[in-house]
This record gives sequence, C-alpha cells and structure tokens, in this order.
Amino acid sequence: MNFHDTAEEAAFRKVVRDFVAAEAPKAADRNGEEMYGGRGYREFMKKLAARSWVAPAWPKEYGGAGMSVMEQFIFNCELAEARAPRPGGIAVGFAGPTLIVHGTEAQKQKYLPEILNADVTWCQGYSEPGAGSDLASLQTRAVRDGDDYVVNGQKIWTSGGHMAKWMILLTRTDPDAPKHRGISYFIVDMKSPGVTVRPLINAAYSHEFNEVFFEDVRIPKENMIGEENRGWYLAQTTLSFERSNIGSAVGARQTVEDLAEFAREHAKDGSSTLGHNEAVRTEIVDRFIEANVATMMSYKIVSIQAKEGVAPGHEASVAKMFSTELNQRVYRTGMKIAGMYGQLDSKSEGVAAPMKGRIKYMYLRSIANTIEGGTSEINRNIIATRGLGLPRA
Repeated sequence: MNFHDTAEEAAFRKVVRDFVAAEAPKAADRNGEEMYGGRGYREFMKKLAARSWVAPAWPKEYGGAGMSVMEQFIFNCELAEARAPRPGGIAVGFAGPTLIVHGTEAQKQKYLPEILNADVTWCQGYSEPGAGSDLASLQTRAVRDGDDYVVNGQKIWTSGGHMAKWMILLTRTDPDAPKHRGISYFIVDMKSPGVTVRPLINAAYSHEFNEVFFEDVRIPKENMIGEENRGWYLAQTTLSFERSNIGSAVGARQTVEDLAEFAREHAKDGSSTLGHNEAVRTEIVDRFIEANVATMMSYKIVSIQAKEGVAPGHEASVAKMFSTELNQRVYRTGMKIAGMYGQLDSKSEGVAAPMKGRIKYMYLRSIANTIEGGTSEINRNIIATRGLGLPRA
C-alpha cells in the first residue's frame, strides 16, 4: 500500500479541500436527517454539480467527472474529513451507470441530465418481504399488455421512496424461466396511478425506509432498460467506483474523537463516567484503534483497485462487515460514556442532550448497519468461500 500522494494527487486534494472548506454546509453534528433532500444537502449538491462532481466516476462524455480510482478516494476522503454531504445514492450509483451502459439514447437524454444536476431523488425497487438476500426470488410481476407492462406486487426497505421521483424496479416477466433469467429492469414514475408508498419508521424514529405497493401499475414499454428477462444482469452494472468505504472509516474515527472530547469535558460533572472508570478509557482506546484498522482496510482496497483491471473481491466484504459492526460498538461505547443522558435526543426539553442527541440517534440507527447493503452473515459467507476458499456447506 502507498500512503503518499503523487504530485498530481496532492494538487487535486488541495483543490477538493479548498472547495469543501469554502462551500460545504457546516454540519459537524448532523445526524443523517438531510440524507434525502434537506436544504443544506440540496444546496451543496448543486455546487458539486457545477463542477461535474455529482457523479465522480461517470465518464466525462456523459457529464461525469471521469475521476480515476485514486481521485475518487481522495475526493471521498476530503468530504468525509470535512463532514460534508457526499454525492451518490441510487441515481448516481445504480440508475445512471445502468443507463450509460444499457440505455437507449432517448433514455440517456431524458434521465441523465437531471441526475447530474442533482434535481431529483431516485429510489430502488429491489427487496421484497420474501426476497432480501436471495433477491432473485422476487415475485413482483410485470405482464405485457400492448405498449405497456402491468405491474403488481410489493417492495420493501425502499430508502427515500417517499421523496423519489423515479424508481429503478426489478420485476419478474417470465415466471417459468430460471429465477435469474426471468427478471426485467424498469424505470417507474413514482406518481403513477396504483403506486402506494407507506412509511417504515426505524428504531431511531426517523423515516428513511418505505414499503411500496403496485396495483395494476402501467409502465410504458420504453421505460424498460435493456432486453426483457435480462434485468438481473443489468442490475449488476457499475462503473469504476471507488469502494474502499473510506467515508465510514473516517466517520468512525471522528466519532471516537468526539466521544473522547465529550468525556473529557464532562468527567467531573457527574454526566460522564470517564473520570472514574478505567474500563471506559480502555473502550475509547479500543474503538480508536479499530477505526484506524478500518482506515487501513480502505487503503488496502483502493490500492487493489488502483491496479488496472483488478477489482476488490472479498476484501470489500471484510471492510463492509468490519466497519458496520465497528459503528455499533462505537455507539455502544457512546451510550456508556453518556450514561442516562444518552437517552436524550435533539428534541429533549430542559436539558442539553449529549452531542445534540447524536449518541441516541446513531445508537438506535446503527442496528440496521449490519443488515442494509448486505448482511454480516452474507458477507461472512463471501469471505469464507471467495477469500478463504472454504467449501459451501
């Protein structure tokens, strides 16, 4: 691994750092509520769009920044260090790349500009109540009827679905084909008749997820991307995205530093146990070491990706599993440091919540970390089979 920037990389890092210092919203204690369209997030995305930085990995001919893997790594690192909102999401990470590779020219002209301008939110219609980790078992059906497809079924855990204009949807169009081969890929207008979005409130009492119902929803055939029954393979399409998870590693380290600072400030006023509990001191040190281990994993992955033609395999699963489980440990430590005050949130009256309620919010929110984006169980299987070469049970 190489921890040093080249002259060109150092110059690019300075450009990003200066831009972020001047333009990013000051949100040191942001708890994630802006993720799907808060004012500060939208304004910053517009500033990124003006520099073609909304889609760092997209080719320049499609309006992206065309950044190399190392440039993406530096870009993500600097945004994370500044605690600035980061571009990405379903539109940039999934819908856009799929359209670039498999979409018609008309589809590209219609959808790509509004993604690049950060004008709209997209959501993903993949998971179902009976098809999560085994996504190819999905049962939402699309039946051809003239120039339309009629869709019936249900999707769940749809992040941002309540704010999205468009959804990328996987449906079964051939129920008799092997499960991976009978799936098609559509773009759905979320205002279409028959689409119902119901909120799913998570343990942290925030509204990120939704369940979406389709009742005789008509989707024009021109909204299909690629060929019928080839949707599963289209859904695997990505561009050269940097997958080091450096943002998570930096965020974990920053949170540990915030907890240590909070503990030092309150060690003598009865609201923190740091002043008289060596175990808490030890936990802070353990978390700090683990956060730096996560950073080293990120450097390892980006070093692999930077080698032309080489993509990270099980290493990405190791980093994802480690960082999400670390996030849970960090906020368990936070709750110990805050004590009973850790139950307060940003809306508590009469007393100041520790770290503006961030400890409580993220302690509850982190429960989902080891489920979303690939469960720890699935990642352990990937590590075992692809990384260690162990046989399948």
